Amino acid sequence: MDQNTIKELANYVHHAEKEKQEIIKITADLYPELSIDEAYLVQEELIRQKLEEGSKIIGPKMGITSEAKMKQMDVDDPIYGYVFDNMVVEEGDSIAISDYIHPKVEPEIGFILSRDLEGPGITTLDVLRATEYVFPAIEIIDSRYENFNFTLPDVIADNTSAAGAVFGTYLRKPEELELDVVGVTLSINGEVQSLGAGAAVLNHPAKSVARLANMLAKKGEKVKAGQPILSGGITAAVRLSPGDFVNAKYGGLGDVSFFVKE
Repeated sequence: MDQNTIKELANYVHHAEKEKQEIIKITADLYPELSIDEAYLVQEELIRQKLEEGSKIIGPKMGITSEAKMKQMDVDDPIYGYVFDNMVVEEGDSIAISDYIHPKVEPEIGFILSRDLEGPGITTLDVLRATEYVFPAIEIIDSRYENFNFTLPDVIADNTSAAGAVFGTYLRKPEELELDVVGVTLSINGEVQSLGAGAAVLNHPAKSVARLANMLAKKGEKVKAGQPILSGGITAAVRLSPGDFVNAKYGGLGDVSFFVKE
């Protein structure tokens, strides 16, 4: 894939995000042969464009962290993207549905490291030893593709559907919890929509952070201390509507919530 094509595809998804317009997936028409490696090149160009426009990276986020989903999609690794400063929603605040295309939410366990982690060879135990705090979070995903219809390379190129993040303020040391059995209830307007536990994320959410470190090592990068890291969705994603009050409650890790307006 040449640089012009990379820029063309990055422009395609970037414009859709800025204009809040659905697009047809890249692999349907523009570049059917898009590979995972090429998709990350497109993602890197998209990130470069965002940084050039003045946005700042807050931290990385993981996707496709369900073992069953990975088998279904015939991949060995989850995928990663990045949360930017203009995506962050304050806990208890509100979002406008008009700022998105077709947003969904999924609860996640966030990590903040006390030191950098650089692969290869990073393990779940390495992550737990390096973790300063874990915290509750809700990710807002908003694929730019029509009807959330995409292949794995498509979603990688689209920065893994990243659209928003609500970081809870309840912090715990990882040794104070069994993260794989932390139960999570996602409710909308007081009605339970989805349930899950930390083990839904690669059997242990810290394993997801380890995989991130090892994946980044392939391009000479590392997971940085102090950045919030979203480890992956614990429950199925739920679609948002105007007037919704969204709450995710975690066993032993507090809760996090926000409102949705027109």
